[in-house]
Amino acid sequence: MEVRVSRRVPRSRAPLALALGAALAAPLALTPPATAAADSYTVTPLKFTVRAGDRTCTVDADLYRPAGVDRNRRAPAVLGTNGFGGSKSDGSTDTIGKAFAQRGYVSLIYSGLGFGRSGCLISLDDPAVDGAATARLVDFLGGTRAADDGTKADFVTLDRPGDPRVGMIGGSYGGAVQLATAAVDHRLDALVPMITWNDLAYALDPNNATGGNGVPGVFKWQWTNGFYLIGEGQPLLQPSLDPSRINRLSCLHFVTKACRTIHTLNSGSYPADRTAELLAFARSVSPASYLHRVKAPTLLVQGQADTLFNLNEATATYRTLRAQGTPVKMIWQSWGHSGGLTGPAAGELDLSKGNLETSYVGRRVLAWFDRHLRGRTQTDTGPAFAYHRDWITDPDRAYATAGHLPAPSRTLYLSGDGKLVDNRNKVARGSRKYTNWLTPTSHSESSLAGLIGLPDTPPHDTEGTYLGWTSAPLSHPLDVVGAPRATLKVHSPKAERTQNSGDAADKLVLFAKLYDIAPDGTRTLVRRLVAPVRVPDVTKSFTVTLPGIVHRYDKGHRLRFVIAASDDAYFGNRGVKPVTVVSGPRNTGVLRLPVVGS
Repeated sequence: MEVRVSRRVPRSRAPLALALGAALAAPLALTPPATAAADSYTVTPLKFTVRAGDRTCTVDADLYRPAGVDRNRRAPAVLGTNGFGGSKSDGSTDTIGKAFAQRGYVSLIYSGLGFGRSGCLISLDDPAVDGAATARLVDFLGGTRAADDGTKADFVTLDRPGDPRVGMIGGSYGGAVQLATAAVDHRLDALVPMITWNDLAYALDPNNATGGNGVPGVFKWQWTNGFYLIGEGQPLLQPSLDPSRINRLSCLHFVTKACRTIHTLNSGSYPADRTAELLAFARSVSPASYLHRVKAPTLLVQGQADTLFNLNEATATYRTLRAQGTPVKMIWQSWGHSGGLTGPAAGELDLSKGNLETSYVGRRVLAWFDRHLRGRTQTDTGPAFAYHRDWITDPDRAYATAGHLPAPSRTLYLSGDGKLVDNRNKVARGSRKYTNWLTPTSHSESSLAGLIGLPDTPPHDTEGTYLGWTSAPLSHPLDVVGAPRATLKVHSPKAERTQNSGDAADKLVLFAKLYDIAPDGTRTLVRRLVAPVRVPDVTKSFTVTLPGIVHRYDKGHRLRFVIAASDDAYFGNRGVKPVTVVSGPRNTGVLRLPVVGS
């Protein structure tokens, strides 16, 4: 059944939805690209029976066709799909279809495999499954296959027979599938993945210690089990499930390898064989393992308020694509999966308001598609890197831009008296100690609280279970943009005795983080971000890459670097493992900050 929708929309207020139904960006001096005048469009529900890995299943989709587009007046196409747990009918997903149809694009919006009324198991955006299924939708847009009811698309711009001019946009789960599809189908012409992952092993079981290859991380149990329950609860969200969505061998709605991975993480045990299986599966469904096959121009958009997929994820993808010559640019916007109570920052693109042409990220998205889908090579797609500054109150100036990512440029030293000093000669000799309890004693966040809009308690640490180093009050503002790095050496005899047990869970776990201390003593854990570490070898020094941040430490404020024994959003140490840190001018911990503007 075809539904005709007629809507006269002022161009400056036409809506856009990308992924999660929150906000996007603030204007900079970027010329808005031309937009198509589309006052109406038709919506046609379609079904596609596709082969996805070792299964055949149905994909549920809606085709948005702008008025006036036909085989003689063709238009480029945009594909979009939902975030985890959603469907094509989400307000933030179907608006992708509406928004781009209003701008003259043919839009095909579909429910991802295992969600909505689409079949198959949840396979975590596996290129061989989810990517292959999406490639069959590209066949439809290219005119080489029909929908199950015989509908054909003979009105999409073609680069050659069977090769449609098509881009993809979406966030989170709907972001990774773009890269998965581009890895198996080089007909995609432009991608806009938002707030998504580079390495699912890092996202769900992060180890921020450099050189910890093969050593599993620290289980992010709140986020992971929250999404696991959403997947397993699909019958409550979608009655009368397609039989292809039932796994009779393991958990209900995920592929078996995903089930085993979740079970291993929840066991709190990492024997070598199960760890190898866990890492192999997680990385096989991660862009980190297949980005070498992605050639489509990619505009990465990542959220600063995101403890699920932090800025380091997009940074890793950006660096890989850039190194191999794939056209790529990156924006660090304000919103992500976390901090739902704060709402959109001033001037950010708000999906409920549709301020596309008047917002920075919105204009960048339009320009990206204008150049790569409409072929307008004169369109300026903006700088290589842009980031939102929440300390700028004027929305027109909130985004700063750069030709490259900032590198660590400021070095501070961890003194034995608990001070964070700017010169190695200022380091005092000293020995300080903390120990973990059998229950968590530090709190950074309740992971799902921000996503569903519930309040969360302030971050805190319990005395005796952490160590902190605090700088002198700043004489002028300090802007940190990027991922700080800390090089540490700790002593833990109990951890030494157990680290070669054959189970990586016996290695020492700690959490590194950065606070901003105001003159009145108020402590702010920047974006509630922490760096979990499972120390590869406690007898050697190690480097920790903290999650990327964009943060201004104001004049009079102090930086505070903390290592804590636990965090209640993660699994912690097995057993009690006291830790001692010894400092001296010639041998002390080092903190390196990527600082801009000074």
